[in-house]
Amino acid sequence: MDPLSDVLSLLEPRSYAAAGFALGPALAIQFPRYAGIKCYAVASGECWLSVEGFDAVLLGAGDCILLPRGRPFRLATDRAVAPIDAAELRRTCRAAGEAPPPGADDACLVGGYFHLTGHHAEFLLDVLPPIVHLREAAQKATMRWSLERLRDELHHPQPGGALIAQQLAYTMLIQALRLHLVDPGFRGVGWLFALADKQMNAAISCMHADPAHPWTVKQLAERVGMSRSVFALRFKETVGSTPMEYLTRWRMLQASRRLGASSDSISAIALSLGYESDRAFRKAFRGVMGCSPRDYGRSARHGGLARARTA
Repeated sequence: MDPLSDVLSLLEPRSYAAAGFALGPALAIQFPRYAGIKCYAVASGECWLSVEGFDAVLLGAGDCILLPRGRPFRLATDRAVAPIDAAELRRTCRAAGEAPPPGADDACLVGGYFHLTGHHAEFLLDVLPPIVHLREAAQKATMRWSLERLRDELHHPQPGGALIAQQLAYTMLIQALRLHLVDPGFRGVGWLFALADKQMNAAISCMHADPAHPWTVKQLAERVGMSRSVFALRFKETVGSTPMEYLTRWRMLQASRRLGASSDSISAIALSLGYESDRAFRKAFRGVMGCSPRDYGRSARHGGLARARTA
């Protein structure tokens, strides 16, 4: 797989909800703090997005937003009205039965809420800003197919529609991440943005494809056709860590998944990731994860969460 697919597979995103909703004129809905990523696209109309700590943003038809930091936010067609609590609105709609069809002046949104069930959500979330707003014409065109299909599935339910809607919402999330990493209007530092650089992408792909290989900076530089010094500098500038720091962290993320989900021994996991001694593996694991492999495995199997230290 490619690096972005590797990471999403490791983090195991699960859609808690794929839904559509309409905001009538003079309406505001307040959403509470949450864990995970919310991804919405505006199917028609326009509304204001207000995220805690940031200025309000006007969303137009076709715009897509990612909200990866879990901050409380508000969607409104009129910023002056008092907001309705989202949970209370859902309870009211359930009590009333089927929601009324959207009006011609309503702002209609579709999207999904994704919970990252892997233990390392910050590996993705920490490289994203609190608001990702995709609004350029080319970006909207890329999102249009999945947006229209999701809207159709939600507005015209058919057998199997719930599962299709979840998959379409997940497709929207991946498309939004792809568009964000190549967005010329935003240049961040981190592995996600490095994927837009052909040579850095190739280097990261090498490490992901064979994490057990005894990679050196010189070998990676040769693989991507660069001098050792230039490669090391550009990798640090784009990814935010050295190639060897990134490789170690990726190995430890792979190790932690196996510690929590398999019966493999620590020695077997260490060997499969290129460590010839348990001692070296344990030291690297503690340096990244902040605890021993044994303690991590015990915590993960009992539902505890360990957080990787930022490399």
